[in-house]
Amino acid sequence: MKGSTHRRCYCRDLHTGKPLGKKCPKLSSRKHGSYSIRQELPPREDGTRRSFSRAGYESLKAAQADLDHVRALLGLADADDAEGLAQIADLLEKVAEEKAPLPNIEATRRRLSHGLDLTSRLTVGEWLDMWLAGKKGRQSAISRDESNIRVHLKPRIGHYRLDRLRVAHLSETFEAIAEANVEIAEGNAARCKASEDLSQIPWKGREHRAHRKAMKAAIAEMEPYRRIVGPATRQRVRSTLRAALNAAIAQQLITFNPAAHVELEAGKRPKALVWTEERILHWKRTGEKPSPVMVWTPEHIGLFLDHVAEDRLYALFHLIAFRGLRRGEACGQKWTDTNLDAGLITVAKQLVVNGWEVYEDDPKTDAGARTIALDSDTVQALRRHRAQQDKDRNEWENAWVETGRVFTKENGEMLHPANVTRRFVELYEEIGLPPVRLHDLRHGAATLAHAAGADLKDIQEMLGHSSITITADTYTSLLPEADLAIAEAAARLVPRARATSENAAPEAEAEPDDTEDPGPESVPDDADPLGDISEINSPSAHAPLTQTASDEEPEAE
Repeated sequence: MKGSTHRRCYCRDLHTGKPLGKKCPKLSSRKHGSYSIRQELPPREDGTRRSFSRAGYESLKAAQADLDHVRALLGLADADDAEGLAQIADLLEKVAEEKAPLPNIEATRRRLSHGLDLTSRLTVGEWLDMWLAGKKGRQSAISRDESNIRVHLKPRIGHYRLDRLRVAHLSETFEAIAEANVEIAEGNAARCKASEDLSQIPWKGREHRAHRKAMKAAIAEMEPYRRIVGPATRQRVRSTLRAALNAAIAQQLITFNPAAHVELEAGKRPKALVWTEERILHWKRTGEKPSPVMVWTPEHIGLFLDHVAEDRLYALFHLIAFRGLRRGEACGQKWTDTNLDAGLITVAKQLVVNGWEVYEDDPKTDAGARTIALDSDTVQALRRHRAQQDKDRNEWENAWVETGRVFTKENGEMLHPANVTRRFVELYEEIGLPPVRLHDLRHGAATLAHAAGADLKDIQEMLGHSSITITADTYTSLLPEADLAIAEAAARLVPRARATSENAAPEAEAEPDDTEDPGPESVPDDADPLGDISEINSPSAHAPLTQTASDEEPEAE
């Protein structure tokens, strides 16, 4: 196909105003005018001719280099590859129209060999919107992906061309997200300080009211409270992007997924810790929780359940505390999946919160659909709850809303899981128990089962985990009593001649004072580890259900 370079100027006739073109007398000088190129392209499908033209080159060498570049692009397709030639011609025609730089030859060769669209100019943001619109699955997962895209991805990398996104771009993005945590923390602290100052201003008095008004206006202009974007959240953001880019590869839009190769700090699951007396004292003095995941001791659980025994949600809290249901699973449990005579419940549905909207969904994982055995006390608690629900149904008569769920509002409507959590916090704060999340009752159930002798596989099935690693790493925290029993048992495995000679009858003797199970005596006299709970060491009605010490311990005491 024909192609050429030529020199032209834009001089015009002084009288007629028409371009002089090749008649310009100054064209004899190489410094006058500029060079242009023109390359004929394969014709369109309808047979019409088309060409690539570009002007404005300062030298013949530069013009010839671009002409060679265009010819090299045309040479990427074989002469008998009509489809490939048409793709390259479309690409060059679009580049000429947009006055864009000529595409890289090797990159074009790779895209052509992989059958990708050469003229695509999709941005990352446009593709993320397209991918999200076609995504199917759990609404909660889609909402999480939408949030990651809207908050983190589109503002930072949405403007990049999809086929030009690189690992370096993502490394810079995630570094910027991590660095923004400092700004978020400072903004949150400033807003908190302003709110505290506002609360100290009296309500009465003209000056005070004016001051309060000014303070409220200043607070309104501040950034809202924002969550710190930790390592685990950054991992989830990358997971969203990686899934979207994998879909782009499947659509033959790109050939490489940079999100799979960017290095991030590992998002570790927080380790569950038990509220020991020392940790409670530290929390009361500093207000700091030793871990995001804290677990009550059996005594704490017993005190809580005793306190809420008359609450209409008692059976729900009891079920979570002993059998480890998730909040949504407990709220979504139906009577048709509950067999109290056999002492079994089948977890078949759950209530999921999306924003504030609640909808019914299948369990979180395939392993989440499970059948759980109930102890006799839990069965009795559910029987009493059903009797109360029948009484409520009769009182509400036609106004009763029949949902078929085990746990409902007084009129039969389904519970909102967030309100259940709010009620849980209110109840344990009433007696000054150390703070835990409602989900941490599930952790406590795993801990109790482990201390009672259940192996990890049994606990995995009870909790409905898809992986035993999650059960082992996150949900099982040895209780101090069980840990001490294991330590003592391990020490007894080693025969000691000296210990045998000095203690002729070790089993008949009480343990020395320094090996006693640490109790309230280890707390300073002037410190109360549980504040309002003066009866923390008094026996609970639930104590026999949660006792985890070995049979030898009471005798030693």
